[in-house]
Amino acid sequence: MILLIVLVLFSNIISHYLTFIPVSLIQIALGLMVALVWQFEVPLETDWFLLLFIAPLLYNDGRRFPKRELWRLRGPIFGNAIWLVFLTTLLGGFLIYELIPKMPLTVAFALAAILSPTDPVAVQSISKQVKLPASLMHLVSGESLINDASGLIAFKYAIAATVTGAFSVGTAVGDFVYISIVGFLSGLIFMTAIQLLMDILRRQGIDDVIFNTVLQIATPFVIYLVTEEITHASGVIAVVTAGVLFHARESRIVEDSPELKLVTEKVWDIIIYSLNGIVFVILGIELPVATSQVIKGGQFNTWQALFFAFMAWVILVAIRTLWTYGYILFQRLTHKHSDERPGFRTAILSGLSGVRGAVTMAGVLSVPAVIASGAGFPARALMLFVASGVIIISLIAATIMLPLISTDKQPLQTRASASDDIANDINLDDEDEEEFPEDPVRQISEEEARAYIMRLAISKIEELRRPNNQRAAYDLILDYQFIIRRLEMSYRADTVMQKVLDDEIKLRQVAIDGERATLKELRQGEKITQTSYVGALRRIENLEGRLTQVSGHTMPGVINYWRRFFKHLWRDAAYWVHSEDTDRLHAENNLIERETAKAAIKALSEYLSRTDIDETQFDNQAVYHLIVQYRNRIERAKAATLPHHNDDYQHQINKLRVRALGAERTGIQSLLEAGNITWTKATHLRQYVNYAENVLVMSLSDEEGE
Repeated sequence: MILLIVLVLFSNIISHYLTFIPVSLIQIALGLMVALVWQFEVPLETDWFLLLFIAPLLYNDGRRFPKRELWRLRGPIFGNAIWLVFLTTLLGGFLIYELIPKMPLTVAFALAAILSPTDPVAVQSISKQVKLPASLMHLVSGESLINDASGLIAFKYAIAATVTGAFSVGTAVGDFVYISIVGFLSGLIFMTAIQLLMDILRRQGIDDVIFNTVLQIATPFVIYLVTEEITHASGVIAVVTAGVLFHARESRIVEDSPELKLVTEKVWDIIIYSLNGIVFVILGIELPVATSQVIKGGQFNTWQALFFAFMAWVILVAIRTLWTYGYILFQRLTHKHSDERPGFRTAILSGLSGVRGAVTMAGVLSVPAVIASGAGFPARALMLFVASGVIIISLIAATIMLPLISTDKQPLQTRASASDDIANDINLDDEDEEEFPEDPVRQISEEEARAYIMRLAISKIEELRRPNNQRAAYDLILDYQFIIRRLEMSYRADTVMQKVLDDEIKLRQVAIDGERATLKELRQGEKITQTSYVGALRRIENLEGRLTQVSGHTMPGVINYWRRFFKHLWRDAAYWVHSEDTDRLHAENNLIERETAKAAIKALSEYLSRTDIDETQFDNQAVYHLIVQYRNRIERAKAATLPHHNDDYQHQINKLRVRALGAERTGIQSLLEAGNITWTKATHLRQYVNYAENVLVMSLSDEEGE
């Protein structure tokens, strides 16, 4: 499990740089590499696989069920999700059986059934990129959320027929009605009971966020297990029903427990992110096993198996394309004024949008190893290989075809691409864009807007700065300035940023010269010892050396922290070795810090006031950033000479931080009203400020607890 999680994390790091490759393919490749290089295998307990992977995935789909569009298109959506799945199972199964006669018909049906569900995130990603007609986009998106359940039911029946060797149409229909209705009622009843329990516990004062989050996370596993083991109905339908019911009840305008909502959503994001990634890594690990078993069987070689996988994908695309073309044609005939002409290109796009994903993989990996007679499950290895091949081919085909047919060059997203960007993909700007198609106000990027509101926060802190809170104020301002500099790197032109950095290097050299001169004066006046003088001079020389090799990138925070830690540790060790009077040496160091910082500010002021220097040529932010750094040094040195008042300092930090966040909120509203940012950007910025405020509240709570 540790290795699988590490591979999932590593795949997303690679995906950050190779954005044109779906992260699912990267995860498959990493799993394949681990299996081939280290002969790594994952012992799968198939009975547990559906419970651990399918239950949470489908419950989460139900929780995020978009009601408005799907309810409006409920007829076509349920038609696609049920009838298209069964058509794919029957027709696709017969065609796969004709393609591979050595595969039993029931196994071919099971393979077609588990290949029928589509990845909902991939479908939505493709639909947005290729600009499908609105109704068709909602249709394929809605269908992809529901067809998991129908595909898994058909798959279960085909597997049962293979295991038992018996199949009766009448019995199958009766069983289907039973497991569907009872599964639906089970999800409805158990979810209602769990929600009632949560309400009772909350009224009893058991409203702890962590407790309720764990209770919600456990819900799909409990419902699936109880439905399957006790009622012998469809746990798949039960968890989907439970998810939809939970979403319907929780979709209120004002949340009674917003903290629980936020925590639960983020925990679910982590779970789905991990499960999807693990499934595709396992797929890569299982590929060599399936390939070797197919070859050892002696019936097929590798090229034949690859041909079977490719032709199975072609069959699925053809069925989906013809079904979609028929739907568009029906729309055209029944809506005479419809703009959606029955273009075969649109139908092909819909066919290609049927990317297979985690549900297909989880299902096929759950196929039992033996049947009722004790013999091995027929063609299990070939079934696994073909299903894996179809998943990979569908991902590759979408990745290659999308750039050719899409004007929007965004990379393909799949369920395994789960991220904050996808979770927060809310478009609030459609109406504004239609109403004001040509907005004369300059739109700024989200990074530029963040830098702007942070400058407002700095202005507010400067306004509130007093002699008794200067250290806290300068610490906060310095933190803000480092973030602003990092943001500027992303949105300002390289030439502009290079000029800013060149100016800052020139000004820093002036300041360093002032520091060095004052340090010599302190030594000549015997205000400091030779030990303190040498240590301070070495620090100035190191700083000067770094200026000559600056690359334009700030040192990572962790490295910078440990660099300062070891520098102070080395200095304290030197004090201990060279003198018994460490207190005097510490006092000398504080004196050096104060006086050299003052000298640096004075040197900068004199340099900028010279008649041969054009003060306007320097970036104001660079000058201000440098002065704040030196003022911060002065305040820290002063604080070191006084008795510790850490509580006062932290209290001052918190007060200033609250006021700064208020200034940031005001800045967001100003940018929105001026038209410089869209509603979507404003929402993201407010979310950022809210998160910052939550962190502040958490730190305050920790302090009170202490």
